[in-house]
Amino acid sequence: MIPRCTRLLALAAGLLALAGCGASSTIGRITSDADRLAVARDLHDHNNCTAAIELLKPYVASSAGTAQVDQGIYLLGSCYLKTKDWVLAQAEFDRLLRDYPESDSAGSASYGIGEALVGQSRPRDFDQEFTAKAIEQWERYLAGYPGHWRNEEARRRMLEARTRLAFKLMDTGALYIKQKLPEPARVYFQKVVDEYGDTPAGPEAEFGVAVAYEKMGRWVEAINRFREIESRYPGKELGRLAAQERRRLERR
Repeated sequence: MIPRCTRLLALAAGLLALAGCGASSTIGRITSDADRLAVARDLHDHNNCTAAIELLKPYVASSAGTAQVDQGIYLLGSCYLKTKDWVLAQAEFDRLLRDYPESDSAGSASYGIGEALVGQSRPRDFDQEFTAKAIEQWERYLAGYPGHWRNEEARRRMLEARTRLAFKLMDTGALYIKQKLPEPARVYFQKVVDEYGDTPAGPEAEFGVAVAYEKMGRWVEAINRFREIESRYPGKELGRLAAQERRRLERR
């Protein structure tokens, strides 16, 4: 009998060679559902997700209730992520969490929903509904799966998503400054300071608040704000600019 590992390698090699010839050619080389899942996993791990999807869709459809169907659903969702089919990826991960909440893949699926949501977000000039939803999903993931191997990655991705929201607010504040409406500009800059101060937008928002106070004619408050920035960021470009603006206002 051919050893199992040798047989699976042969199947995987056959699928990779025939991936361009259509699903029927590749599926014809699979002799069991166990083979189908094993080869699909190998294809997924080697980023041949198009062929893996063609194997996983019938496997998931025909294997409901079997011991490893949750793994098939997760792999299918992961393949959709890799091919940027965000909506289909979210649907598979949602399905896994709904139907197989005790699965070993549940934590990764919960994380993956966040990736699928942020993948659906639009550029910064547009509404950021999906970015906000992704942040909420990663918060649920971290609360539900503490210690999971993707926790740190989720925190990093949350910071990236929150930074996008912060700079969206910064853009609005800058627009109000351009329109000579400093008070609403100050409100937006202050919101970034209060809610997103830990992101890269935080220091810029502090500077924006000081600029808004200057535009409002509240020079003493502006000078104090610039002085605070100057002392908080010594030796950095932002601190240098704050010192420059403070001296200019003091001369006035």
